[in-house]
Amino acid sequence: MSLDDLDRKILDRVQSDFPLVSRPFQVLAKELGSTEEEVLRRIRRMQEEGTIRRIGPIFELERLGFTSTLCAAKVSPALIDSVAEYINSFPEVTHNYLRENEFNLWFALVAPSQERISTILEGIRHRGGVAELVSLPAERTFKINVHLKV
Repeated sequence: MSLDDLDRKILDRVQSDFPLVSRPFQVLAKELGSTEEEVLRRIRRMQEEGTIRRIGPIFELERLGFTSTLCAAKVSPALIDSVAEYINSFPEVTHNYLRENEFNLWFALVAPSQERISTILEGIRHRGGVAELVSLPAERTFKINVHLKV
């Protein structure tokens, strides 16, 4: 995958101060001296190639009344696919990653209450193949602003 100057400018621009208007890519195109169609075409291509994983907002969950936790599970390797599929069936699961570790399945939960998180975790704990499950809620929030210069 090779990136030309316009690709790089698009990547630099979408990382921060994303236009909050009905046609944000039109605004970006105008700033970059291109067309909305061309910017959208390039973004789709970069998504398909894996250069762009996601474009979307980041919310402060607590301000919206939600709570979250990072979880780590020890799962039998023979059952990892079925356990991961079960975990992913909960709409509250935002991420689920396989790791090369004793705790080999890590996932994040976001829910409207701690009670809902507890209910989900109890269901997962009783799922066959889950030897151990720990919940690691954040004790402190660190706000970082990462902007990768392309």
